[in-house]
Amino acid sequence: MSQSFSHHRFNIVLIGLSFLILVQACAQPDSPDRSWQLHKPGVEKDPTAQSDPYPSATPHPLTTYLPSTRRPNEHYLTPTPDIFRDQPTIRSETEFYIVQPGDSLSVIAVRFNVSPQLILAANNLTNPDFLAVWQTLVIPPPILQAPGPNFKIIPNSELVYGPAGVFFDLRSEVTRRGGILAHHTEEVEGKELSGTGVVQLVAQRYSVNPRLLLAVLEYQSGWLTSHDVPADSLRYPIGYIRSGWGGLFSQLSYVANQLNTGYYRWRAGWDGPYVFSDGSVVVPGQGVNAGTVGVQYLFSQLYPVDAWREVVGENGFYHTYLSLFGNPFDRAVEPLLPAELEQPPMQLPFEPGIIWSFTAGPHSAWDRGAAWGALDFAPSSYAVGCIRSDEWVVAVADGLVLRTGEGEVILDIDGDGYEQTGWVLLYLHIEERDRVKPGVVLQAGDRVGHPSCEGGISTGTHVHLTRKYNGEWIPADGPIPFVLDGWVSAGQGTEYNGTISRGPITIEAYYRRGSNNQITR
Repeated sequence: MSQSFSHHRFNIVLIGLSFLILVQACAQPDSPDRSWQLHKPGVEKDPTAQSDPYPSATPHPLTTYLPSTRRPNEHYLTPTPDIFRDQPTIRSETEFYIVQPGDSLSVIAVRFNVSPQLILAANNLTNPDFLAVWQTLVIPPPILQAPGPNFKIIPNSELVYGPAGVFFDLRSEVTRRGGILAHHTEEVEGKELSGTGVVQLVAQRYSVNPRLLLAVLEYQSGWLTSHDVPADSLRYPIGYIRSGWGGLFSQLSYVANQLNTGYYRWRAGWDGPYVFSDGSVVVPGQGVNAGTVGVQYLFSQLYPVDAWREVVGENGFYHTYLSLFGNPFDRAVEPLLPAELEQPPMQLPFEPGIIWSFTAGPHSAWDRGAAWGALDFAPSSYAVGCIRSDEWVVAVADGLVLRTGEGEVILDIDGDGYEQTGWVLLYLHIEERDRVKPGVVLQAGDRVGHPSCEGGISTGTHVHLTRKYNGEWIPADGPIPFVLDGWVSAGQGTEYNGTISRGPITIEAYYRRGSNNQITR
């Protein structure tokens, strides 16, 4: 690879197309041996600790996941297999579009698979933030380039923060490498965090493997192993140079969101193309897997197309990953989601006899790039906005509270104490007042806390509920139904729009209290 794309790449001003907007804003069947009893209530486990909490004579619950336990006669296809897909049809004719209320240039660009810059140039627009309603825009065809490489960069389990990441000692890795990251601190949400703390926080929130975050950081700026880094990288270590996006936390959050965007789009059936800032589009190569698409998508937001091909080839980012952590396919956990996977029984997240409103159908589990795995419910009230509520959000199933903070409660349904394995639930926008503590074992129906606007960005008091399995966000409109007290969620093709149905009754989501979106247990 040429010197211009080694560790120092800040001669390119990198403009991304996505914004970090936290959403308004997740268990194997119980067994008689509840392994959460091995953890002391009230004590939050250090996710980077090396010690094994399980006695040596006890079979570790992760033995069903980790590659080292595979029997010699078992056959695993590596790299990660993926079906060949029909390539998408790329528009070759100019179209015209009338701007609608609520439209933005970026939304229109995504709809037509072109870059915002291409629309600006075709319409002689100078301000991307100003569009007139009912204005007619010329939408030129995208500039089709050759398909992307089919070289597989990582397995799916190296993108998702799942079983393959359980025993990764992040703190030791960062310290051992001795780069600027090991000595970095910054304030995040009012708290002083170390560089390791920032990486861990982003990994947990987005459910993205911290190994992958470190490798991207190293490839873009050398932060993991070097002190001699480009001056611009001290503020923009990923090279996403945009006002308001300075600092390690913002930069890694951008990375994680782009990785998730590519990964979960591919898992949902999206077939491309990647859209580059100059108007070029590239269809993903045949046979690539979701983890590879996630990485390719990220770098398509950071590089022009010719450089991108080098970055996502065998001698690009993959070479950096290989030099740091070895062959990523040696740690592959496949499949992350067993073919026979079913959701365990769950109930609605509020107390019996209390009327709530179903306010949002399937939408992103975290930020904008995750699977449409979340449903929203709001306490019944005619008041609008972020009001204080004394209503209670409750546990939808038995589980162990792993961690809380900034509106979050993470409930481990299988109780093994690992957020990266089995069924896990995320509650978001849970008020700090009366919020359940980490280490507490809850039974279905036990109180979790009060709904609020805490955590992320929210326009009104509600609870955001979503599922993960083996670290992968599970869609609320996919093949594993989100079922709560027999109510089954469904999507309508547009984020936040959707229904829940039980028998002959169907309730459609509405963002405020209405006569048709009320629900009770």
